[in-house]
Amino acid sequence: MFTFVIIIIVLAFAFDFINGFHDSANSIATIVGTRVLSPFAAVVWAATFNFAAALLVGTAVAKAVSSGFVHPEIVTPTVICAGLVGAITWNIITWYFGIPSSSSHALIGGFAGAAIAKAGFSALIWGKKWIETLSAIAMSPILGAMIGFVLMVLLYNVFRRTTPAAVERVFRRGQLISSAAMSLAHGSNDAQKTMGIIVGLLYSVRDHFENATGFERHFYVGDTAHIPIWVALGAYFCISLGTLFGGWRIVHTMGSRITRLKPVSGFAAETAGAIVILTASKLGIPVSTTHTITGSIVGVGATHRLSAVRWGLAGRIVWAWVVTIPAAGLLAALTYAIVSRIAGP
Repeated sequence: MFTFVIIIIVLAFAFDFINGFHDSANSIATIVGTRVLSPFAAVVWAATFNFAAALLVGTAVAKAVSSGFVHPEIVTPTVICAGLVGAITWNIITWYFGIPSSSSHALIGGFAGAAIAKAGFSALIWGKKWIETLSAIAMSPILGAMIGFVLMVLLYNVFRRTTPAAVERVFRRGQLISSAAMSLAHGSNDAQKTMGIIVGLLYSVRDHFENATGFERHFYVGDTAHIPIWVALGAYFCISLGTLFGGWRIVHTMGSRITRLKPVSGFAAETAGAIVILTASKLGIPVSTTHTITGSIVGVGATHRLSAVRWGLAGRIVWAWVVTIPAAGLLAALTYAIVSRIAGP
């Protein structure tokens, strides 16, 4: 059992690395697209503030993931393992095709799909967290777009008498702040989801570690509200490391293909995204950073004219969002069918 638990924890941290790799575009696409920072400098900047979230943000999202979606008594190492494999597989597929899908919803979908494969739909907790999460699929990009649009209009009015060159100088510096805020928001929400999955795993095997001594005593979790420090630091480190490597296919899509960005519009988009995500993290809602920043970019682009947004591309991205939870869930259910024959349910 101990070896299986260690393998799953490694798998969870691998998902966190892939999450950072896949979703690095959320933090750096606009600052790279506007050429404020080079790609390498941008990922170092983003990774730094991804990790800083460990010191500045609470653990409300982690607690929601560990016990808010699936009944804790249903959760077993096999369920967690299958959920992670489903989420990782979907992330790799969407990364390969350069589609900015949601790692968050891939993880939640995979977790739910594996639990359903084990115990049917009764395994899910049909309540507040599912309502909040499914609502956030629609609301986070809309809120991002609305706030991005309003911020851009305000900035246009404030700086309407300022020369373009002066505006460029101001917001090339301003984008460093907005990109840092977006990276902090990304770490605050996304790293916590992996923390929640690991805590759910450790809680499911608590009987094996309750009387453990030495090294193994650090694996005992008697309450899903308790997040061991090594779990939190490991999750933040892995997502930061993934961001450092960068998912350049998706950066290209987010930074230049949806709409043309300048430093002022990049600042507005990142600020809008950070506001929505940090608010969701405070409320314990596992929102999609991908959905939010994409909506913010669209909202900023729409202030020029509606035709400035490539709506065909935006539509394909939306379809990827819609299918992420069921697709990751199906992949996880298939994985559970295989792994449960080897390792048991």
